[in-house]
Amino acid sequence: MRGSLFRRTSRLASPTRLCMMTNAMSARKSWLLLAPLAVLSAGVAAQGPSEMLDVLAHVGEHVQDYYGRAQSIVCTERVTVQPINADLASEGFGRALEYELRVDWQPGDGGSAPEATIVRDLKKINGRAARPGDQPKCMDPRAISPEPLAFLLPIHRDEYVFALRGAGRDGKRPALMLDYQTRIDKPGRPEVTVKDDCTTFSVPEGVKGRIWLDPTTHDIMRFEQGLKKRFEVRVPYDSARLGAPDDFAVERLDSSIRYRSVVFRDPDETVLLPESIESLTLIRGGGRVGNRTTQRFTDYRRFITAGRIVK
Repeated sequence: MRGSLFRRTSRLASPTRLCMMTNAMSARKSWLLLAPLAVLSAGVAAQGPSEMLDVLAHVGEHVQDYYGRAQSIVCTERVTVQPINADLASEGFGRALEYELRVDWQPGDGGSAPEATIVRDLKKINGRAARPGDQPKCMDPRAISPEPLAFLLPIHRDEYVFALRGAGRDGKRPALMLDYQTRIDKPGRPEVTVKDDCTTFSVPEGVKGRIWLDPTTHDIMRFEQGLKKRFEVRVPYDSARLGAPDDFAVERLDSSIRYRSVVFRDPDETVLLPESIESLTLIRGGGRVGNRTTQRFTDYRRFITAGRIVK
């Protein structure tokens, strides 16, 4: 029998949730779980500050344009959450979900800068139609969660450090590689919240990763992210559950997102959209928590809002 859920929090992603069971634990990181990132100074000198700023400006413009276009696009998201063991092999039964998904990009309170969010409508659970009363499990994607590319918008760049690493490849395609990491002056302790069967925790050490860009257009082709450093989490005494460990070590929170060009007709338009996300969570404590989560995005189509097609 399995026991309690954990999850990690960060501004750019939904909080990390872990599902802890009596003798084992199960956890996962969603693509919207990306922790905050920062504007980079390291590595700028090699290419020159102006080139670095140009790349970041182009990438930010592409992300902003993507959000504007994505508001008129809906797709099918198929999610598989599979528990794994210490060897990263599958263990037990997984969970399969199907959603209708879209991006929402609306100004915040008081006319503040828009914040992009992913909005999901659950359609199927393990092959059957979702019922009105069905609630997401701890490891399932949230109905509303942050969009992962938001850290590249100008409003968030100062929270990250970027380094332009030069030419590389993404499979057979040439690429320009851009590294990033969270800007954290003084790491604190993880913030922990326990609600029902979910334990939510922040990532005090932050994250690091790499973005593969088209060298000509600076379109994002792929990016990967992981922890800067493993860390330990202690569950508050008054929140600890009977039979579940009150502390654990977070060893891996990995995520890889790939994008592809999607062609629309009438009017003709090509948009770079997510193709897949692969995530891996590994936590060690009084038991082991491990999940491999796969998200696939298909059947992209435009939808009509306010009586017209938004372009």
